[in-house]
Amino acid sequence: MSPVQKNILAALAYFDMFDYPLTYGEIFLFMGERHCRHDFNDALNCLIAGKMVYQLDKYYSLKNDYLVILRRNKGNKKAAELIAKARDVGSFLIKFPYVRGIGISGSLSKNFADEKSDIDLFIITAKNRLWVARTLMHCFKKLTFLVNRQHHYCMNYYIDEQQLQIAERNIYTAIETDTLIPLEGDVTFEKFYAANTWTRALLPNKTLRLASAKPLKNYPLKSLAEWGLNNSLGDLLDNMLMRITSRRWNKKTTLKKLNMRGLILGMATGKHFAKPDPLNFQEHLMNRYEQKLSQVLQQTEERVAQ
Repeated sequence: MSPVQKNILAALAYFDMFDYPLTYGEIFLFMGERHCRHDFNDALNCLIAGKMVYQLDKYYSLKNDYLVILRRNKGNKKAAELIAKARDVGSFLIKFPYVRGIGISGSLSKNFADEKSDIDLFIITAKNRLWVARTLMHCFKKLTFLVNRQHHYCMNYYIDEQQLQIAERNIYTAIETDTLIPLEGDVTFEKFYAANTWTRALLPNKTLRLASAKPLKNYPLKSLAEWGLNNSLGDLLDNMLMRITSRRWNKKTTLKKLNMRGLILGMATGKHFAKPDPLNFQEHLMNRYEQKLSQVLQQTEERVAQ
């Protein structure tokens, strides 16, 4: 089996875990190495001829099951509706103090949604004011429960301008980083991507989405609030809010409280970040991926040998 065939199977195997078939262009973008189009075409056609990859309409999958195509088409249509709502949400949340960038993350950033999907948001804040910004935003989110709009404000991942680089470096975080859909803060996201050029080693063909991000505007109330906290009081408040939130989340983890997906609630916290605990999800996902890819490659080698 050639290196390009392995790269094609690796890309398909990752998204197959989510029952998400890929287009020709998407396979190429999510390969782990650079290959010329001619070699890519030959390798893909060879895998199709050997029934190791199935072409279903304009999509390619490891499963010979047209239901995954119907699921994707339905999910893409639903995603278009949620992305339009997410743009309105982003336009509102960017007005909160110290918020410098907002992007869409999660399955919605891959252009997929179903009836249970949330609008997952990636937030970048000003340096040393992450916890002030996060607390104000989550106080607002409490109000959204009253009108059943909480699923539109899933602000799960925060970093600040002091620490823009994503700490974990694997195929999952690379895909999540490179598929973010920036909504607000064009210059902020340019800095974010410049700090995360490591993703090119894992996804050398993937281009970044910057054009969709709006430039930051000046909002009088936002500026006034920041002026009032750009001092030692703001430093004390930010540190205090970080400690309070960390203790609360540590307690949830200790009590093994579960989220809606059945995973133990946990959040990794620091002065410059607040994010879902990677050990709760990433490690499990990467283990699944490694096992699946190993199985796919072994089955392919066996078919080639026959």
